[in-house]
Amino acid sequence: MSYPSLSGLPVVDAMTPPVLVLSGPLTGDGVSGPCDALRTLLEGGGPGRVVVCDVAGLGPPGLAAVNLLARLQLTARRSGGRIRLRDPSAALCALLDLVGLRFETEGQPEQREPPLGVQEAVEARDPAV
Repeated sequence: MSYPSLSGLPVVDAMTPPVLVLSGPLTGDGVSGPCDALRTLLEGGGPGRVVVCDVAGLGPPGLAAVNLLARLQLTARRSGGRIRLRDPSAALCALLDLVGLRFETEGQPEQREPPLGVQEAVEARDPAV
């Protein structure tokens, strides 16, 4: 078998997720626009599609922000995707944690093994020693 030789680098599809920028001030009824935009970004992506929601411009966190993010998360799940938060303030993270909503955030530290050199306590009668 022979294949035609290609010149240059192969074309590779980028793995960069689309970004939805959210800005404030938020009102209680201003949810349908961002949800429609999220649905459009998730279309045609297949299962497991991720959209990054930039929440740096939301302003001070409140119940309107919690409502918007909860509805965006629900919209993403119904469309077969998920959202990831970019640049959430510490106050917004605390408020989301208080109401019981868990979101994946960019730059979130991973769970790791303890550093090398850390010794665990051993019982004197431990049969494994």
